[in-house]
Amino acid sequence: MSINNRNGRALEFAYLRALENRLRPVRAVQVTEDSRFLAAKASWDEIPDDMKKNFALSANAGSEQILKAEPLISEAGTDILEIKIQPDGAGIEGDVRDILIIRSGICWEIGISVKNNNFAVKHSRLSSKLDFGYKWFGAKCSEQYWSDIKPVFDYLSKCKGENLNWGELPAKEKDVYVPLLTAFLAEIERAYAKHGEILAKNMVEYLIGNYDFYKVIGINNKQVTRVQPYNLRGRLNKSNLRKPRWMIPVSAFPKRIIGVGFKPDSQSTVEIFMDNGWQFGFRIHNASTKVETSLKFDIQIIGMPATFISVDCNWE
Repeated sequence: MSINNRNGRALEFAYLRALENRLRPVRAVQVTEDSRFLAAKASWDEIPDDMKKNFALSANAGSEQILKAEPLISEAGTDILEIKIQPDGAGIEGDVRDILIIRSGICWEIGISVKNNNFAVKHSRLSSKLDFGYKWFGAKCSEQYWSDIKPVFDYLSKCKGENLNWGELPAKEKDVYVPLLTAFLAEIERAYAKHGEILAKNMVEYLIGNYDFYKVIGINNKQVTRVQPYNLRGRLNKSNLRKPRWMIPVSAFPKRIIGVGFKPDSQSTVEIFMDNGWQFGFRIHNASTKVETSLKFDIQIIGMPATFISVDCNWE
């Protein structure tokens, strides 16, 4: 397991404990202690004490803010509130939530995506065989796209066969990044011309996830936790006996792609601009030292709807 994966699991465990400790005095709580719980606890046990302290502070700050927005979590009731870690494979099906908070008695749940110094929304790949169009928005890539990318991946296959490192390629930006990203953008435009609003919405759902949720990001060097509610379907911020202390508006999905293009002065990053304030940056890069026949995207949100709220909570 990589250090990043270990730290991510440890932070998930910190959130389980923060929520449990806060809620046990006010209602019945059950933390599901399955194999995923045990893996998170093992990661927690491995990290040094100073990191444990930071993660506990980060989780306390994030949990407190979510409790302000979701009174159904701490509301008194005869049912048991369950807190559990999601299976790793859930993200493949479009569920990016790491932790679920469930009240089966009222058929209600919310989810939390836990990040540690990580602001990317996806790390998708492009290759000679991966049909990103079908995976991202349900429309298979065109023959033109496969024709456009073939010379790039033929070149990469040749370099891989020669056991070359990426640093040994004479002009990887010109020979690999630029033509591949140009083909990627052209395919987005072709697919949008056919599918319009459906493509724009489906693409955001792929990048953000198929469920409303809270993203919590521990920013260690600033000692703050950033809490970002993704409330695109109106399923967050529900109440019954008590009103939320943090009101979260519903944000709209996009209906149109307004423009696409390379980021100024960059050969490795392209940007997609949509209506309702949505903007995404796609930085392509090699994820290994040796040449591979696939490349990885680091996908960032660079613009959000005006209704989107992000709150930085100081650690205490």
